[in-house]
Amino acid sequence: MNRITYTRAQNVKDALHQLSTNSNAKFIAGGTNLLDLMKVNVLKPDHLVDVNHIGFKAITAEADGGLRLGALVTNADTAYHESVVDQYPLLSEAMLSAASAQLRNMATNGGNLLQRTRCYYFYDTSTACNKREPGSGCSAINGYNRMHAILGASEHCIAVHPSDMAVALTALDATICVSGPDTEREIPITSFYRLPGDEPHIDNHLGADEIITSIKLPPSGFSKHYTYLKLRDRPSYAFALVSVAAALELDAQNNIIKARIALGGVAQKPWRMPEVETMLEGKPAVSESFLAAAELLLAGAVGYGHNDFKIALARRAVIRALEQAVNKQKEP
Repeated sequence: MNRITYTRAQNVKDALHQLSTNSNAKFIAGGTNLLDLMKVNVLKPDHLVDVNHIGFKAITAEADGGLRLGALVTNADTAYHESVVDQYPLLSEAMLSAASAQLRNMATNGGNLLQRTRCYYFYDTSTACNKREPGSGCSAINGYNRMHAILGASEHCIAVHPSDMAVALTALDATICVSGPDTEREIPITSFYRLPGDEPHIDNHLGADEIITSIKLPPSGFSKHYTYLKLRDRPSYAFALVSVAAALELDAQNNIIKARIALGGVAQKPWRMPEVETMLEGKPAVSESFLAAAELLLAGAVGYGHNDFKIALARRAVIRALEQAVNKQKEP
């Protein structure tokens, strides 16, 4: 058994100070991913800093009409919040598709965004994994890779990011607010996550001495035409093989004014290509337009054997999600 010490931070400054004084410390909030990783010895912190009492447990309206989600609000409270359901039903739908009710009651928004991959080899410390142990190799490339990436992968890693929330936030152009010892900064979620390249152990651009405090949503939530389509092996408590966050703004003739498409389950970060969305602007909201978008979005897709099927699955999923976004409107 690994010896672990525990302290409770009272505010952001205190939390960051405690983290800085121990090179092997980790923040803990809901613990729904951290504790799993500790149980299988993927992570072995010797000190835990509890951040549940530092604030950031509210959802508040922004002056511009947007919404700010506290990083320590639970996933359940976020998904069911009246303003989220009303203004950003795409986000609510995506979050309610994740995990189980029990986990959503514990998991926090900040923790959700920072969860690690569910790659089998990442969790198995007897196998080579560059994300867990840089330079050791990637067992998934020539192994069982049914759940793995078809976009943005590298010779060093083909794992995918598991968050449904992050996919919806990417489609909605959210901004991640973080605090460090001396500064606060905002990172567009489209720039927050990293592709593996030759450093697959680094998932995102959050500094080692920083903490997520909140998530800002812009005023436009695409609340009229949207859908979150999650394709998985069973209806609940399963990660996506492919997911699609699709949002449209249409004119009276059913032509596309704006489009947002983000894919999950296909890369180490939510996959979005602005040029695909630009291509759709002015086009009729019909299957032919959506097929062209899907082809461009997946133009660089590569399978690794067991996951070859995900390329065709993703193509069909994009078309289906956009069709659903046209036809499925939020009830008044």
